Amino acid sequence: MMPLRLIKGSYRILHSQPDGDSIHFFPDDAEAFVKLRMNAHLSAVGSVQLRLDAIDALETHYTPHGHGGFTQHQPLPLAHAAADRLLALLGFSDVKRERETVTSATPDETPGYILTRFADKYGRPVAFAYAGASEETDLAQVRATAATLRESVNHRLLSEGLVYPTFYSKLYPDLRAELTTAAQAARAEGHGVWSGDATTSGATVTSLADLDDHIVILPKLFRRLVDYLALGAGDVSLDRFTAFLAARNDRLFVISEAHATGLDTVTAVSGQKIRLTHPPEDLVFIEA
Repeated sequence: MMPLRLIKGSYRILHSQPDGDSIHFFPDDAEAFVKLRMNAHLSAVGSVQLRLDAIDALETHYTPHGHGGFTQHQPLPLAHAAADRLLALLGFSDVKRERETVTSATPDETPGYILTRFADKYGRPVAFAYAGASEETDLAQVRATAATLRESVNHRLLSEGLVYPTFYSKLYPDLRAELTTAAQAARAEGHGVWSGDATTSGATVTSLADLDDHIVILPKLFRRLVDYLALGAGDVSLDRFTAFLAARNDRLFVISEAHATGLDTVTAVSGQKIRLTHPPEDLVFIEA
């Protein structure tokens, strides 16, 4: 059983752009993260942007750093399916959006709680999110088990195939094993993203429109592709993509090989075809 901190609060989505793996959370105790010595960045209205642990949803709007006018998305039916399901699991209905921004929802906010133990470099608590009330005391240390995990929205989205498993080094191995089982079961059933996933089978990139509308791949790989292509002034050649990844130096651990390496060494490029040489759940990324 793995210790995490429980923080009670509420979710509010009006005027925000929640997707399948992030949402605004308002802790009941405004000093919660200070008391727990977590470097979470609170907004002027007292909210934090959560990063849902161990999952990655298809991007609905991704802008590479330094390229404000360059925004890409992944196939929107699947991206929106994850976002819609997350909001439904947290108790929201009748959600209306203008583009990606929520303009109305019922109710205005829903109660919930998170389990977390750190914030990432952007000040986002890396958390398992839950709907409803908890019998535990606010800020209590909770021993997370597989059963606890199955109640989280993270696990439910993964088990329904709506998001990819994307593991980082601070995730406890026992919890990672449970999430891996859920992801592999969803893949075997061909649910959600797995119905058209090309992460390991290979995707051929001939235009940016391919990434927007057709190619379903691990979002982390998609983001690196967009970062790379944003530098190309319209050129979609992948000839230098592996070198670009090597320079980015995304470090990871390949579980099956007990080997620490970089994202570039598990990414195979042949002409315009790209794939990962290992399934996502076999990789553990090192927190930057």
